[in-house]
Amino acid sequence: MSALIENFPHDGVVTVNRVILKPEFTVDDLQERVAYLCENVKTYHSDTGFIGGFVALNSGNISNEGSTIGQAVESPLKDREALIITFWDSFQNHEQSHRSETFQPLFRNVLALCENGNEEIAYDMLWSGKAYSAEEAEAARQAKAEHLSEVA
Repeated sequence: MSALIENFPHDGVVTVNRVILKPEFTVDDLQERVAYLCENVKTYHSDTGFIGGFVALNSGNISNEGSTIGQAVESPLKDREALIITFWDSFQNHEQSHRSETFQPLFRNVLALCENGNEEIAYDMLWSGKAYSAEEAEAARQAKAEHLSEVA
């Protein structure tokens, strides 16, 4: 397994928050409040279990090649839905971070933007990987060409 997130342990935990912005708030509001929250987590929890994270905004694009639920043209949640994804060494350390006095006020500020409330789901990592280099990709294609005929 290739590491996608550097130093992420094989038994690490991924948490996912789904934020849907209330109509009166903007992406800029979200970015500002989440930036303060993320800075707090990095500052106070980098040495107590936090490995990394990212925030992704719904671009509106829907993959018709990868979707099986119709042929939608654009997501109705474009620029209103974001995922806040964090990586932790354990669920217990994640939970402890949320109990922090410095974290809670910043967390409440983010929640005030959400029309969907908040449910943060924790996932156990099963696999992660990054793309091959051009040379590695070519070697993989050659190996498949050589060895797939042996399996068939």
